[in-house]
Order: sequence, then C-alpha cells, then structure tokens
Amino acid sequence: MGRRGGRPLTTADVGPDDAIRWPERFRPGRAPVHVRNDLDIDGPGDRVWSWLCRAALWPSWYPNSSEVYIEGGGEDLGLAARFRWRTFGVSLASVVEEFEPATRLSWSARGLGVEVYHGWRIVPTGSGCHVRTEESQYGALTRLDHRLRPGRMHAGHQLWLERLQERARSGPPPP
Repeated sequence: MGRRGGRPLTTADVGPDDAIRWPERFRPGRAPVHVRNDLDIDGPGDRVWSWLCRAALWPSWYPNSSEVYIEGGGEDLGLAARFRWRTFGVSLASVVEEFEPATRLSWSARGLGVEVYHGWRIVPTGSGCHVRTEESQYGALTRLDHRLRPGRMHAGHQLWLERLQERARSGPPPP
C-alpha cells in the first residue's frame, strides 16, 4: 500500500508528483487536443497493472480496441515494446516510452492524421488504487474529430477505466 507522510494514501493525496511525465511537445495546454480521466479502483494496483499491460487481451474487454499485435510476439507490453492496434477507428503504430511496473505506463503512437502520447499512472490508496489516464494529440484528423464529436475520446477512455476496474476485480489475467 502506498504511503505519504507515514499514513496510507487516499484519493485526495493524488497530486502533481503523481501526474503523467509528458514530453515537452505533448504537455497539456500545448497540444491541441488533451483528455484526462481518473478512477478510484477498489482493487490492487498490481492486478490493474497486469490487465493494462496484457495488451493482447484488450479487445476482449475494451470494445474500443482491436487488432492488437505486439511486434516480436507475446501478449504483454514492456519498455520499448512496439505494438500496432486500432482504436477510435484509426490504425496506430505505438512504442512504449515509459514502463515502471505497477506505477507508470506511457506510449507514443502515430497513425494517419494523428500523433499521440498516452500515459497511465497507478497510485496506491488506502482502499485500492487511483488510476489516471491522459492523452494529448496532434494532427488534422484529431482536430476534426474533436470538433465534430467533442467528448468522444473522454467517454472512450472512461469506458476503458471502468472495464479495467471490472477486469481487476475478476482476478488476474490468464497466464
């Protein structure tokens, strides 16, 4: 369990030190599109992490993902892993840029008309963990989609968090 100042962490303790580590270009407020979603999960952070890193299974529980393929084989993400997938109707080539087990996961991605940086942060709390996911984007397709369907990415990421919570509550992913 996480601790701050000698006491268990609570949701109120999740602050700037627990934020995503952004490349300068993708910092919130600098990129034209940015979304942030947070969810308190009443399950252990290591289990949340195991489901999040098992990218090959995303399509089985997160309906906004498909065709996940990790280059070199395997099912799990790791530092510098390259993976391809579809989300929000766009095919993306992604690279894991940050990988701190049970704590931080971030990747960059490129697709037709979009350039992305997506980060995850898992912070232990007294009752489980707090999970934050944020994404910043550039590109013509990004700006168009954001104007025509405002809130779409936020809603999709909220669904991702909620489904991740369901998976974590169900136990670890299969070996």
